[in-house]
Amino acid sequence: MIGDKKVIAIIPARGGSKGLPGKNIKALCGKPLIVWTIEAGLKSKFIDELVVSTENQQIADIALGVGASVPFLRPIELATDTASTFVVVKHALDFYGERYGRTFDLVVLIEPTSPLREDDDIDRMLERLYTGWAEFDSIVSVGEVREHPSIMKRLRGDGLEPFCQDLAQTTRRQENEPAYFPYGVAYIAKTVSLLEGQTFYTRRCTYHMIKHYQNYEIDDVYDFLCVESIMRHRRQLA
Repeated sequence: MIGDKKVIAIIPARGGSKGLPGKNIKALCGKPLIVWTIEAGLKSKFIDELVVSTENQQIADIALGVGASVPFLRPIELATDTASTFVVVKHALDFYGERYGRTFDLVVLIEPTSPLREDDDIDRMLERLYTGWAEFDSIVSVGEVREHPSIMKRLRGDGLEPFCQDLAQTTRRQENEPAYFPYGVAYIAKTVSLLEGQTFYTRRCTYHMIKHYQNYEIDDVYDFLCVESIMRHRRQLA
């Protein structure tokens, strides 16, 4: 708990992946990818329940082996490419409410494809949302991007044109107002607000700034190799 608020953390981890088959259990610096995220959740001093939502028994067994809760196997229809994150989160909340009569004030979503977390990222985000309870209903981790929207292009036939015509077209990153991308270090929302809006991007959403080295989400083997290299490099610095 944080104050009087009960906290559930949900790790969505389906078995299927087109970009990198079996990525959630692929060994990353000596551990299955998902284990890095489970361990980050277990380090939190505020999370009351850490649950892995998966349809895959092998993922479930790995998660149970390192201390996560896996009270159900996710229905197959919620483990497709088209199943939204919200319906996965709602399924877990409904399960705890219907099976155990447990409810939570805050929902933390931590994605195994974003394993580059600082030890205190999750708790700092929870503290930020708790202390700003009257102002904000959610908080999202963001990192500054180098590929600015004003430089982005779209293909039009055989030609190129600005992706966003409304932005001033520049060629130097330094000339642009900073732009940020919501990387999956953590998304946190008040449960009531999440269920009402069906999104972690509530109307009153604040942010947690992550460091540049954390700006990765693993979707394919090249992302994986980048993250693996960063982890090894940071181990050498420690």
